[in-house]
Amino acid sequence: MTKRKILVTSALPYANGSIHLGHLVEYIQTDIWVRFQKMQGHEVHYVCADDTHGTPIMLRAELEGITPKQLIDRVWQEHKIDFDGFHVDFDSYYTTDSPENQEFCEDIYRQLEAKDLIAKRSVEQFYDPVKQMFLPDRYIKGECPKCHARDQYGDSCEACGATYSPTDLIDPYSAVSGAKPERRASKHHFFKLSDPRCKVFLKEWVFESLSSQSGVSLEMKPRLQPEAANKMNEWLSAGLTDWDISRDAPYFGFPIPGTARKKFFYVWLDAPVGYFGSFKHYFRQKNRSQAEIDEFLRPGGSTEMVHFIGKDILYFHALFWPAMLEFSGYRTPTQIYAHGFLTVNGQKMSKSRGTFITAESYLKQGLNPEWLRYYYAAKLNDSMEDIDLNFDDFTARVNSDLVGKYVNIASRCAGFIIKKFDGKLTHTISEANRKWFNQFLFCQLGEGDTFLGRHISIANFYERREFSKAIKEIMQAADVANQYVDRMKPWILAKNGQNDRELHEVCSVALNMFRILTVYLKPVLPELAGNAEQFLGLDTLTWKDANSQNRLLPDGHQINDYEHLMTRIDPLQIDMLVKANKESLQSAVSPSQAGPAVQAMEKSPVVAPSPGEEGGREKSVAGAMITIDDFTRIDLRVAKIVNAEHVEGADKLLKLTLDAGSDRRTVFAGIKSAYDPEQLKGRLTIMVANLAPRKMKFGISEGMVLAAGDGEGPYLLSPDEGAQPGMKVK
Repeated sequence: MTKRKILVTSALPYANGSIHLGHLVEYIQTDIWVRFQKMQGHEVHYVCADDTHGTPIMLRAELEGITPKQLIDRVWQEHKIDFDGFHVDFDSYYTTDSPENQEFCEDIYRQLEAKDLIAKRSVEQFYDPVKQMFLPDRYIKGECPKCHARDQYGDSCEACGATYSPTDLIDPYSAVSGAKPERRASKHHFFKLSDPRCKVFLKEWVFESLSSQSGVSLEMKPRLQPEAANKMNEWLSAGLTDWDISRDAPYFGFPIPGTARKKFFYVWLDAPVGYFGSFKHYFRQKNRSQAEIDEFLRPGGSTEMVHFIGKDILYFHALFWPAMLEFSGYRTPTQIYAHGFLTVNGQKMSKSRGTFITAESYLKQGLNPEWLRYYYAAKLNDSMEDIDLNFDDFTARVNSDLVGKYVNIASRCAGFIIKKFDGKLTHTISEANRKWFNQFLFCQLGEGDTFLGRHISIANFYERREFSKAIKEIMQAADVANQYVDRMKPWILAKNGQNDRELHEVCSVALNMFRILTVYLKPVLPELAGNAEQFLGLDTLTWKDANSQNRLLPDGHQINDYEHLMTRIDPLQIDMLVKANKESLQSAVSPSQAGPAVQAMEKSPVVAPSPGEEGGREKSVAGAMITIDDFTRIDLRVAKIVNAEHVEGADKLLKLTLDAGSDRRTVFAGIKSAYDPEQLKGRLTIMVANLAPRKMKFGISEGMVLAAGDGEGPYLLSPDEGAQPGMKVK
């Protein structure tokens, strides 16, 4: 395998608020991918920084009676503690308010200016005569020109969702001082994105396919996901406009060269450049040479630069950023991976519901950060779709998968090895036990007899950011391991005392399965994996440990005393978390904390709130009618019935095992009167995927299948030919 050199970044959190569970989707996703690449033996550098400039920082510091520098230093410490708490392992976590970043910004600006890609022209803006400053759109309020709701922001209305210019507001006022703003002209600096050179470059860059090495093979892949490329094509077809890259004093940021500190770089210019500043600072600390820095930041080398971002900042990262880099002599991104937003229990995070939860609050309530890392991994894929944190599902999945399946293997077998065999494993196993081990090591492809090593299949899923598929494959392997332990019953072998050789073999095989599962899960659960390594008496596990020729630890390998590796989630812990955030976040959260990259008033497009959100649109109450927003809250998915069986003691229910694409679900359906279980196997149907799990007499039902009936039936609904498990029904 060719060793790759990869510079990886996550979007920079704004230094004006706390890290919350929505932000963590991105940082956990990136961290898992980086850890996997490092386990593969690649050279990977994961850098990030606090995004520290702009009007919100300046005004907040003034409100608190401190300097902007003091504010951003304090918030940096808070952010770093949060990231460390969730095991997000940056190689460099820096700040955009740095000499390295300023140097890069000035160089990029001068190079663009030399290529005639900087324009200067007068623009008219609102000016606060009391604060003596030009106002960003989000600092101007007034009456919406469409629905006439009062106290709406200068770029969009939270009541009706309309977008407009600040000058369209009726009776506008400054949100800073309350004064009536004046319209004044000021000369601004623009990056000429409309230049034909930019459009030609971007069209080629967006749709260029690159040869890249995955976990096991070379493959061609595009720079952007299909959804992102389609959105870029829309923007390119609509025509590109120049980008205002300057702001007037007073402003907290870097002054534009040659303006006598009267003009400053707009925060969105210096924020992504902060990736470079953080990387250079990190390499300088490691005593790496300028040539080594240039290898990653200048074109022509074999290095990669991969950005993980939220889909709301795709416009900046896929248009302005690569064009700016291309024409200033820097390397452009190799890949940009955009993810969706986080909903909680099917809705936007809400202060009133107690689901706007900060990283600090989660940790203070004593919840294990690796519970959340695992749950996010089980939900994340390579698309830009939103993911939902359903607390009932969160509890059930963590308890079932991590404790009931993974940890359970070690806890059931370790004691026998310690007590009866002095903690030593055996390498000698029978043919029957070898067959079980091979079943664990290999997964079947499709319906035939083609098999692939699970380490290869899982590696490919990790590489492509299809973490949910990786978790599904890992848990299928864990199922094999648990079936093996259940079949062999080591507790029975130990009881009669006449089968010590078989007991030694069974427990040794099971712990080897546990070891390999630990390799698979290590990118997601680094702390738990470290504790498992200590228990197993192993050095740091790498991906090669799942791919060794023998795959069994050597004869006589010594393990250590077993201590329980993970506790179950108590639903009361979730109740307390929600309650704590209802109490603490009612007045403590600022608007600038709204999303993973929607970070500050002047930096963010406004997304209209969903129904039921504070300040959201009014719901339709005409009879039983619902709005399209109500409908889209129901996550309907195509599912394949992989197994169907009768439920002992139930008159109406069948137990269905559904392949939902990213995971498998157990659903109890009241369709026994109409269907023979054997006839259902392999059939596609439609399921409600975001229905909270329901505890029933016969087990937990993890969804609902759709059926029609009006006195007759039920008639199970099926999608048309071509539909695949996991597809969203829209």
